[in-house]
Amino acid sequence: MSKSGASLKITEIFFSIQGEAQTVGKPTVFVRLTGCPLRCHYCDSEYAFYGGERMSLDDIMAKVMSYGATYVCVTGGEPLAQPEARTLLAQLCENGLQVSLETSGALAIDNIDPRVSVVMDVKTPSSGEMSRNDYDNISLLRAEDQIKFVIGDRQDYEWSLFKVSEYNLAGSVGEVLFSPIYEQLEPSQLVEWILADRAPVRFQMQLHKALWGDKPGR
Repeated sequence: MSKSGASLKITEIFFSIQGEAQTVGKPTVFVRLTGCPLRCHYCDSEYAFYGGERMSLDDIMAKVMSYGATYVCVTGGEPLAQPEARTLLAQLCENGLQVSLETSGALAIDNIDPRVSVVMDVKTPSSGEMSRNDYDNISLLRAEDQIKFVIGDRQDYEWSLFKVSEYNLAGSVGEVLFSPIYEQLEPSQLVEWILADRAPVRFQMQLHKALWGDKPGR
């Protein structure tokens, strides 16, 4: 099933619960790819920027399937920085798994297997990487996909609401997710802003961090 000679640099493959997005709480295998061209101020996976182990697609698939899970999340780093990530996503789908891709939104999301649910970030002002947003990606998102804004302060919140309206995101994608930056913005404060504005978004917290803190492999 794999492309001959295809391989990827992998930081970790682990089994946990999904902490975010539509499948929150579901037992999920995470495949964290190494490398990212961005340096967001709030990044919680800097350990994935460098190092990693090169693995063939067959070895990655064997590891994923060994957990016996239905859900798989391909994350990073920035998975799409490695061209063979698209091949892996297709192969995971071919093996009957429900697959999601977490991506920064800075790289093109075209030519991704249509069975994959894309969870795409839009980088807010406090990320320090707002200029890297590729807004052409928004037109490629479908009802099966999700878009996420990670919010650190009131400026981020108001900017994000403007983008939701500007691109009619609430009417074009499956979920618009607003998430507070861990240990920077009180989750209850973000909730209050959302409720006061009747914002057409879904609040989310990172469930895995509420359970285990900010630890790799969770």
